[in-house]
Amino acid sequence: MEFFRDTSIDFLGKKWYFLAFSLIFSIAGLLSMFFWHGIPLGVEFRGGTLVYVRFANTPNEDQIRSALDKAGIHNAQIQRYGSSGSNDELIDVPHSSKAGGDEGQAEDQIIRALEAMSGNPQDFRKDLNYAGSDAIRAVLSGRDPLHAGQDTYDKITRQILDYRDNKQGGLIRSFEDLQKAGVPAAAVDALKQDGFFISSFHVSGSETVGPQIGAQLRRQALLATLYSMAGMLIYLWFRFEMIYGVAAVVACFHDTLITVGAFSLTNNPITLTVIAAILTLVGYSMNDTIVVFDRIRENVKLMRRETLAEVVNRSINQTLSRTILTSGLTFLTVLSLYLFGGEVLHGFSLALVIGILIGTYSSIAVAAPMLVAYQEWRASRSGRRPVPVATQAGKGKVRVKA
Repeated sequence: MEFFRDTSIDFLGKKWYFLAFSLIFSIAGLLSMFFWHGIPLGVEFRGGTLVYVRFANTPNEDQIRSALDKAGIHNAQIQRYGSSGSNDELIDVPHSSKAGGDEGQAEDQIIRALEAMSGNPQDFRKDLNYAGSDAIRAVLSGRDPLHAGQDTYDKITRQILDYRDNKQGGLIRSFEDLQKAGVPAAAVDALKQDGFFISSFHVSGSETVGPQIGAQLRRQALLATLYSMAGMLIYLWFRFEMIYGVAAVVACFHDTLITVGAFSLTNNPITLTVIAAILTLVGYSMNDTIVVFDRIRENVKLMRRETLAEVVNRSINQTLSRTILTSGLTFLTVLSLYLFGGEVLHGFSLALVIGILIGTYSSIAVAAPMLVAYQEWRASRSGRRPVPVATQAGKGKVRVKA
């Protein structure tokens, strides 16, 4: 199947437009990284605490931020996540704040601040939307409101938690709802008498990373990206020629820079899944570049009377249909993942959406023109017209000489 047959687009004739496009987006990303937003690292890389909270009513983010400030938790990032109709908020507290100073207490401090905001400045461990099975079971067994055995109170405890976590999404709204769900009234009264209460929110999960682990993960992520590019440079050096490897690595660096710059411009955090996506797009971009380079190598042998610029243009046009098919199908897949994959996959899929577009573009507009620019540079030094001469040099290696 082919979308295009015998196309003759002058891609290299538009190289200055391509260069302007790349410079605009690269410089915008660099300016954002150095002067505006910086590199927005996720909690895995900078250290800190993430707390996922579901509210009974539509939350007011300004009130949440004010409550956290009063509790000494500053510079917290608060953002809505989940479906558009949900009342879920993600509270991201950096390690440098008071809450982030002690990872073991960070979540507790955030919960106390939210309890105070909701008008329940009580011991949050007695909040039925937070309490665990041990706390509930201990109260029921100690007060023995039904004059029954331990098995009965174990069953009631499981009934309360099942109603909260599985049927109500973690959020009990009133004691009356517990009784309607079948929990004995005597057991509910016993919990009330012991000081248990019901808040207007539920902490559905949390993540905490210390600063040392964050620094180690940053270093490993950077090394993984650099090692992948170095390995591909060596591979292309042996398969083709050094200039091919350099051109491909420059294109991959260009793709990575624009992708990270896009995350900085949009202030989207770079997490471990985003690094995985960047490594994926590096391999994807390299694969697309190798397809073009392989066609250039074949055409250099066949089109001996034409300049390298003409050979490169012909090669790009010959692989254009294949590029559109493979890149287009992959793009539609990751776009669906971005639109419907949910908050957990948002960063990963966004990096792939940007990376596939830029990776396909760079194979045509960055890597291939570098070969021509290198040949023209060598020709200008020797004072000769840039005519390619294909010679077989070793196993499967083709050199292009000026």
